[in-house]
Amino acid sequence: MSPKNVIFKKMAKDKSVGVYMAKRDFVDRVDSVDPVDGVILVDPEVLKGKKAFVQLSCTFRYGRDDMDVMGIAFRREIYMAIRQVYPPMQDREQSTHTKMQGKLLRKLGDNAFPFFFEFPDNLPCSVGLQPGPKDSGKQCVVEFEVKAFSAESQEAKVRKRSTVHLMIRKLQYAPENSGTAPSGKTTREFVMSDKPLHLEASLDKEIYYHGEPINVCVDVTNSSNKNVKNIIVSVDQVATVVLYSNDSYVRAVALEESGDAVAAGASLKKVYTLTPLLICNRERRGIAVDGKLKHEDTNLASSSIVKEGVLKEVLGILVSYRVMVKLIIGGEVGVELPLTLMHPKPDLASWKRRWCLRSSSAPT
Repeated sequence: MSPKNVIFKKMAKDKSVGVYMAKRDFVDRVDSVDPVDGVILVDPEVLKGKKAFVQLSCTFRYGRDDMDVMGIAFRREIYMAIRQVYPPMQDREQSTHTKMQGKLLRKLGDNAFPFFFEFPDNLPCSVGLQPGPKDSGKQCVVEFEVKAFSAESQEAKVRKRSTVHLMIRKLQYAPENSGTAPSGKTTREFVMSDKPLHLEASLDKEIYYHGEPINVCVDVTNSSNKNVKNIIVSVDQVATVVLYSNDSYVRAVALEESGDAVAAGASLKKVYTLTPLLICNRERRGIAVDGKLKHEDTNLASSSIVKEGVLKEVLGILVSYRVMVKLIIGGEVGVELPLTLMHPKPDLASWKRRWCLRSSSAPT
């Protein structure tokens, strides 16, 4: 999360406009989303009669800007809203929505003007697919941006020197109420065996926090005449690009090939512990990660929670997780357990701080 009591400031090169914001992380609670608010500082002498605007946009990129060929852009604007802040369209007090805006206005003076945006309820969260070690430039990503600029009008050509960009993030936190702990079972019968092989697996809860170990209870009853040669347990990330291709990327972000065997007529009950971390998947192309701000680290992407009735096609990239338990017997016998991997609300736990400490101390 953005640090408290810190003001994020960025000025255009020609000093005509500048953006001031108290935070860059905005929380999606499924039924509501934090509004985006801040203050624009203008210099009327530099503007020379031009107007000042502020824009909030959500963009889906699936290639670098310099890869645009024959007018085909490798980006799509999912959402865009623009407000004129100077000359002001209404009284400053009527446009001021937060205490922080009021403090900034008093500090910055008469040439500062507030802005306020509300997110629609159908926008995705900040997420991207990790590029490979040899990839360069921006890859597949959903990103949010606040942009301030000065121009003769909203439709006029805007000079780069008169524009300032500030990246922000839209995040989700784990819901307070967890569902039933996932469990699953399967039975495999064999032609040359009178009795079957039975597999049960379960988790101790549905929602896990980033950096938290996941305990998988596996119970094998092998009444058949086949030998189980190995038990493989993995946490898989499923990232589906729903906006333009519906491609799915399935990656094991934590894996244990136990080597445990279960002979014919024997049984085994054991708990396997796996901890999915980005630090262990840094070089792997296609791993989904939470959106990050410049110079900040990130983590594996959080599970996507979609509001009922929202079209998934406009959500860019959807992320889910599952535990897979496989018994190797020449072929495979397996069960799948869905789970949710997210950050807790900051006032409920300190898992984010623990994860940051773990990331900084882990070997690269």
